Amino acid sequence: MSTLAQQRVLVLDFGSQLAQLIARRVREQHVYCEIVRHDITAARLRELAPMGIILSGGPSSVYADGAPKCDPELFNLGIPVLGICYGMQLACQALGGEVKNVPSREYGRAHLDVTDHSDLFEGVKKETEVWMSHGDQVTAIDENFTTLAATHTCPYAAVRHKSLPIFGLQFHPEVTHTVDGKTLLANFVRNVCGCDGTWRLGDFADETIARVREQVGTDRVICGLSGGVDSAVVAALLARAIGPQLSCILVDNGLLRKDEERAVVQEFSTHFKTDLHVVKAEDRFLAQLAGIVDPQEKRRRIGHEFIACFKEEADKIQDAKYLAQGTLYPDVIESGASADGPADTIKLHHNVGGLPAELGFELIEPLRDLFKDEVRQLGLQLGLPEEIVWRHPFPGPGLAVRCLGEVTREKLAMLREADAIVVGEIKAAGLYRLTSQSFAVLLPVQSVGVMGDSRTYDNAVCVRSVNTDDFMTADWSHLPYELLARISTRIINEVKGVNRVVYDISSKPPATIEWE
Repeated sequence: MSTLAQQRVLVLDFGSQLAQLIARRVREQHVYCEIVRHDITAARLRELAPMGIILSGGPSSVYADGAPKCDPELFNLGIPVLGICYGMQLACQALGGEVKNVPSREYGRAHLDVTDHSDLFEGVKKETEVWMSHGDQVTAIDENFTTLAATHTCPYAAVRHKSLPIFGLQFHPEVTHTVDGKTLLANFVRNVCGCDGTWRLGDFADETIARVREQVGTDRVICGLSGGVDSAVVAALLARAIGPQLSCILVDNGLLRKDEERAVVQEFSTHFKTDLHVVKAEDRFLAQLAGIVDPQEKRRRIGHEFIACFKEEADKIQDAKYLAQGTLYPDVIESGASADGPADTIKLHHNVGGLPAELGFELIEPLRDLFKDEVRQLGLQLGLPEEIVWRHPFPGPGLAVRCLGEVTREKLAMLREADAIVVGEIKAAGLYRLTSQSFAVLLPVQSVGVMGDSRTYDNAVCVRSVNTDDFMTADWSHLPYELLARISTRIINEVKGVNRVVYDISSKPPATIEWE
């Protein structure tokens, strides 16, 4: 275990979509936090020796057959426990309370009256706003519990055990809608658990650099660059760690955003002065995509060709032993790659490494303990420009899945210019950092238009912009009409072959962020 993570809090995941958000909120308090499986044994918890345990929410009812349970012995370890929503119900039920489905369900904002301002609620106002999401609730508590707060319809909205360091919150302190949620979590990890708050990204970078140097020795490391923030931060970290022993490979598949190759080449051949190999492979990828319209087949062909290109170039680099990749903590969780991690969230199709093991390299994944927002902060500390660090996410298959239907050189040229206009205007309006992902999609639709005195029958472009915290759910960005008008006018005037622009106002779910 990292020396920086000697003090850590563990989140037991009961299937909540917010489990990762809980962990991120704890880390914001400079306390290291990991997500583990809900049925982890008390013996294993004693071995891991966390400073605190958080039981996440979940979609089940604690009284239902087959509902996920925790090892009841964890409540006797003497380690502080905070149950959130389902986690609170589980703790109260295990310790003599009663949980039932109630007619007065609460979804959304609720008014909380605090009756005890010690421990969790120190510094919290007597009346505050919280975010509820439950149909079940604790209807009776054991005599060893006491009430800390209530809402109009939930008398046990917050409780604590009188003699054990066990707390429960029916609401979600991890979401921004809970006004004092950050204070509550800080009180738990700092005051109740006694964590000092020593988790710092700068220290993490120093420790990781030392570990990489020890692991690599005098061997050479290969890192694939994509233009995205994850691979860029990995490369920057390794450049700091091993300098001339690093070789980077950028496969220009012809599916990158406008000027993306130029930006990457400039940053990693001048600023970091790495051994950079650029593979010009646009013709190869377009040949593979000729006549293909099925999105999954596009992805399959692009992935196959990328591996072939990467391997060919990697074989030219002498003494290469290691392959560095930008695997992040959510990737590790969702792939089941962590021994103690959640077992029921495994995605069998998800390859944590990104490139197959048969390439023959040993893997280095220096970011596998970090969330995306932490990676961005680390990138800035390492000296990467904000243009790269804050670049919106980009799908692995690139513009191919934003060019609906068959992918051609001409269509990509139109899409690339339209996309640059969308991003450029959003940046000019000061909204790029306030939106999560903004881009253009070229639709396989033509429509009648009039330009000057001539009738046209040209292509339609869709503008997509979303706001999200976790990319599992997302809402469409409510961009100003004036901005949308500028984007539309510029695309139609400047991108030859486009005569119509539409704006996507679908949320995820039911839609996805990308169109393919």
